[in-house]
Formats: sequence, structure tokens, C-alpha cells
Amino acid sequence: ILENTRTIAVVGITDRAELPSYAVPAYLQRQGYRIIPVNPYLQEVLGEKSYTDLSSIPEPVDTVLLFRRSEVVPPIVDEAIKVGAKVVWMQEGIINEEAASVALDAGLQVVMNTCMRVQHKRLIANK
Repeated sequence: ILENTRTIAVVGITDRAELPSYAVPAYLQRQGYRIIPVNPYLQEVLGEKSYTDLSSIPEPVDTVLLFRRSEVVPPIVDEAIKVGAKVVWMQEGIINEEAASVALDAGLQVVMNTCMRVQHKRLIANK
């Protein structure tokens, strides 16, 4: 997933540098990934325009990275399917088996309860 992903829509990104929902996408951006912020309350994050939802993004997205509570994940997964994302990645602490099943049934890859930055450092950055 990490080697095939170029564009990551980050749902629930924040502009607060001390939080993982900022630090993780900032790290990924430094590693060369295109980060597209998705947060209806922000205009811009990490130098990129922020969108209110996945459907508002005017370009294809490879991976949808979620920083939202587990219980609000299902409609986001539905939207990820509609926009043609290939992967739904739920950060550490985010688990929704029902949404994962829907995504898998639609042909998406799913990662749950796992930090993308940790996995990138473990699998790619330290090669």
C-alpha cells in the first residue's frame, strides 16, 4: 500500500501541530506523498487547500487516511468507495469492522488500528 500510494486524503486532519492528525500527514508529506486535507472547518493545512468532504476533491485519491472516531467511519468509507479510492486506512485506535467489511466487499484494501507513519518508518524509511 505504502509503495503504491501517491495521493492521500486525510479525513480529520487538524492544523494543531502537537496532534497526531497533523504530525502524521506532515511526516507523510515530507516523504513525498501528496496530502489532501479533508476538514470542513479549515481552509488550508500543510500548504494544501482543505476540502469539506471526499466528494469535493477534484482529483483521484489513492488512499483515505482516517483520523475520526470509529463510530463515524461508515459514511466516510461509503464516500471513499464512491470517489474510487483504493485504500481505507484507519489510524491507531480506530476500528470499525462493519465499515471495513463494506470497503473490502467493494474491492478496497483496509488497514485498521495502525499508524501510517509508524508503518512507513518500519517498512520503507529504514530500508
